[in-house]
Amino acid sequence: MAIQTQDSAPTRAAIWNDPRARAIFWQIVVVGLVVAGLWYLVSNVIENRNDQGIASGYGFLEREAGFEISESIISYGAANTYGRAFLVGILNTFIVGALGIVAATIIGTIMGIARLSRNWLIAKVASAYVETVRNIPLLLQLFVWYAVITESMPDPREPLSIFGVAFLSNRGFITSVPVADPAYLWMLIAVVVAVIGIFFLRRHADRQQAATGQRLPVLRWSLIILIGLPLVVWVVFGMPTDWQVPLPPGHPDGNRFRFVGGSVISPEFIALFLGLSIYTAGFIAEIVRSGIQAVPWGQTEAASALGLRRGLVLRLVVLPQALRIIIPPTTSQYLNLVKNSSLAVAIGYPDLVSVGNTTLNQTGQALEAISLFMAVYLIISLAISAFMNWYNTHIKLVER
Repeated sequence: MAIQTQDSAPTRAAIWNDPRARAIFWQIVVVGLVVAGLWYLVSNVIENRNDQGIASGYGFLEREAGFEISESIISYGAANTYGRAFLVGILNTFIVGALGIVAATIIGTIMGIARLSRNWLIAKVASAYVETVRNIPLLLQLFVWYAVITESMPDPREPLSIFGVAFLSNRGFITSVPVADPAYLWMLIAVVVAVIGIFFLRRHADRQQAATGQRLPVLRWSLIILIGLPLVVWVVFGMPTDWQVPLPPGHPDGNRFRFVGGSVISPEFIALFLGLSIYTAGFIAEIVRSGIQAVPWGQTEAASALGLRRGLVLRLVVLPQALRIIIPPTTSQYLNLVKNSSLAVAIGYPDLVSVGNTTLNQTGQALEAISLFMAVYLIISLAISAFMNWYNTHIKLVER
């Protein structure tokens, strides 16, 4: 029998019996297999492209696009580059996504509260809305909205006039716009400054309330700042009031076949906006309803015992607490709305995917185009997530 002395080192286990060594080994094997698989795919793609004479890289973005885009908030023509075409698609996607998020939030909040109404009719109508829009595929809803707009609206030669300054037809909504003037840019800057000022005003009011128990009339001063500051800028710049009124087809000063002047909101945009907003609002309504019901009933009873009206109880007591439950799942719905906007290609709205598909077909550079799709949607989604996570942290309960 061997006797171990104090100077002898303990026997070490074989490396293949060491859990840490085995874990490192298998991680190296998995990473190696992933790298080998990617190398195989990339090498095949490069070889196939070389055989077909297709270039690689993003240099095509600097070439002339050669196609028109029906809607653009920036100047664009067929002589512009593919890069500018992609920018038009990105801006179109961003606009419909941002407006859709705002509209879906408003509609969803109203419907979620309506589902809890004591009025039987209001509660049943809200329930019917939620169950209907959530159980019909979004793509089908887009087709329905597009068909309703293009088939039920009047012919452009006999449009529905709205006080002579706007027109509605199956070509879309044509409205008057102010004539370009530097005042409007500065008014927009004034609105941004006013929003920032309101943010700091609210923070000051919160600190004052915590210190003295008294709160400034934030709502009143916020409205004064938000309306008054742009109004002052408008007055300083001479109060421009010139508007460009659209002229319908057949007007003596216009064109025989189309509207002249004004701004056109296309049927494709309207259908996509309505479809995304109404569909997503159905899910947000359920989130709002469940968030309100998750607030302990004792909070409502205590507020009512203090003499607060039902509307004030909801606005001042229930909703602030329910927000901590509502925000995380609502963030997912915002992300879904932005990603679902890619269905615009089905009804002809020139979003990022629609413009990218045209570019892909003309250049043959599918990987580059698809990588741009993925990068843009990833950036937008991460930006939304970052903002909503910041807001969720901002409203969470502070523990002492």
